[in-house]
Amino acid sequence: MELSAAETLMLGGGIVALPVLAFITTFIFWPGAVIKGYNWYLRLSLGLKVQCSHSGTYRFCYSSRGKPGGATPSLLLLHGFSVNKDMWLPLLKHLPRKQHVVCLDMPGHEGTSRTGVEDYSIQGQVGRIHQFVQSVGLDRRRFHMVGASMGGNVAGVYAAHFPSELSGLTLICPGGLMYPTDTEFIRRLKALEGSEQQESIPLIPGSAQEMDEMLRLCCYVQLNLHPQLLQGVLDNRIPNNNFYREVFMEISGQNSRYSLQENLHLITAPLQVIWGKEDKVLDVSGAGVLQAALPGCQVDLLDHCGHSVAMERPRKAAQLIMGFLSAQEVNSIDAKKLS
Repeated sequence: MELSAAETLMLGGGIVALPVLAFITTFIFWPGAVIKGYNWYLRLSLGLKVQCSHSGTYRFCYSSRGKPGGATPSLLLLHGFSVNKDMWLPLLKHLPRKQHVVCLDMPGHEGTSRTGVEDYSIQGQVGRIHQFVQSVGLDRRRFHMVGASMGGNVAGVYAAHFPSELSGLTLICPGGLMYPTDTEFIRRLKALEGSEQQESIPLIPGSAQEMDEMLRLCCYVQLNLHPQLLQGVLDNRIPNNNFYREVFMEISGQNSRYSLQENLHLITAPLQVIWGKEDKVLDVSGAGVLQAALPGCQVDLLDHCGHSVAMERPRKAAQLIMGFLSAQEVNSIDAKKLS
C-alpha cells in the first residue's frame, strides 16, 4: 500500500519535516523573507536589540548592544548607500560583547523616516544624524563615529560640524572626496552630474544580472551566491529603487559630491582611515587625500579587499577599530597625566 505525502510526513517525523518543508517553500517562492529572517536571527544571536527613537514626528530606527560608559567610547556606525543597519552584522560579530554599539538606519533607509530630498543630501543627513544623537542622549559623553562609503562622507562632515561630540572618527572607503584616480564607477557618476538621467546606475540593480554585477563591483572576493539568495536580495531592494535613485542623484549632485573634501580642514577628532586596496567603487587613492590633509591620521589599507570592507574583512576591520579606540584612550590618559 502506498502512503500519501501527508501520511509519509506524519510517520517519518512530520513534526520535524513540516518546518523544513515550510523553509524550502519560503526559499523557493519568497527568498527575500529568508534573507530578512536570517538577519533577524543574526541580530538575536549577537545580542542586538532593534529600537526606535523620535525627534518630533521623525522616526529613527537602530540596533544597539551594550551600555555607554565602558572602558572605550560608544560606537555609532553609519552605513553606506542603499543598505541598512544590518550591513554591520559581520563586523559586530568580532567586536567585544561589552562594547556599546549603535547601528543606525540612515535617513529614509529601512525603518528610519522617508521624507524628501532635503534630508538626503550630505548636509541634510548630517542634520538628521545630529537629531538622532540628541534624541538618544549619545552626546552626553564623547563617542566614536564610524562611517562607510556614503556614511563615511556623512561621518566626516558631522565631525567637522560637531567636533566637541566626538572622541574619534573612523572612515571606511568614504565618499565625498576628489580622488586622484577615478574608477569606472566614478566616471559614470561624473557623467550623471547635472543630468536628470536616473537609469543604469550601477548601485541600483533592477534584475538578477544587474544585482550580480553590483556585487562584483563592490566585492573583490566573488560571493557566488545561490541564484535564489541573489533573487532574495534583489526582491528586498527593488521596492526601494525609486527612493535609492532620489538619494543617489542628491549625494552625487554639486552640493554633496565633494562635501567631505570641503570640510577636511575642520576635522579635529583623531582619525582612522580603512580602505580596501581593490576598491572598484571609490579608489583607494582617496586614502592619500585624507593623509595629505590630515597628516596625523592612521591609514590602514587592506589586501584582497574591495569596497565592502565590513562584509569582506569584518574581523580585520573590527580589530583595527578596537585597536584605534584603545590607543586613543591611552593617549587621553597620558595627556591628563602631563597636564
